[in-house]
Amino acid sequence: MKATAFEFRFRVVIIFVIYCLGFWAPWARYIGSSSVSTVWLELSGALASAHWLSLSAATILITVVAIVLLLKGTIFRIWGTAYLGAPVMQGRSMQGAAIVAGGPYRYVRNPLYVGSFLSAVAISILMPPSGAIFFLLAQAIFFFRLILGEEAYLTGQQGETYLVYKQKVPRLLRSLRARVPASPARPQWLASVLAESYYIGITACFAVLAWRYNAYLLTRCVIICFGASLVLRAFVPREITERS
Repeated sequence: MKATAFEFRFRVVIIFVIYCLGFWAPWARYIGSSSVSTVWLELSGALASAHWLSLSAATILITVVAIVLLLKGTIFRIWGTAYLGAPVMQGRSMQGAAIVAGGPYRYVRNPLYVGSFLSAVAISILMPPSGAIFFLLAQAIFFFRLILGEEAYLTGQQGETYLVYKQKVPRLLRSLRARVPASPARPQWLASVLAESYYIGITACFAVLAWRYNAYLLTRCVIICFGASLVLRAFVPREITERS
């Protein structure tokens, strides 16, 4: 079930396609869903219809939850990339010269995928319901395949050293305390901020513009932030720093 080298190399393209299908939901016309709606609207309406909250309160609650998830996801991404190294995060092939045991990697083995999925859950409120379901399932499956591929690669490269780390640090559920000693690696915060500009931009857009409750406007922000992040990534140093 692990991802192939091809999937890892073109993971950004694959994730982009999953995003596009989630927003487009081309199958909706074949399942009798002709109206244009979003998870944001449908979930708010469902909470109001169940008399759990007023429509206004339900909409605010979902908006706040989405912003919190984006903020948490972005923090995971920036923190993880700062210690992993932006060139490694953006690399087109897996890197296994050393095990990263600093920052979030002392608490969870895959902070970048955790951050990406938390952000994906927030962004999915802008999609049609069927598109959001597809999007989140496809993202979860693809991320898990990538994780399995990376684990197999690191096991082959590091052997017993990685197996000991793997046994101590949880894969996805963050431990409340550090499970391994801190490594001497220094975080690269500026490079991390540039590399994670997409998530930073989306979080800022939601925080400022979500209160207008305009899913179309925020969807345009997603597109703009993605394009801008590709430009900013050109300024990220390409050298891969040895880490332990």
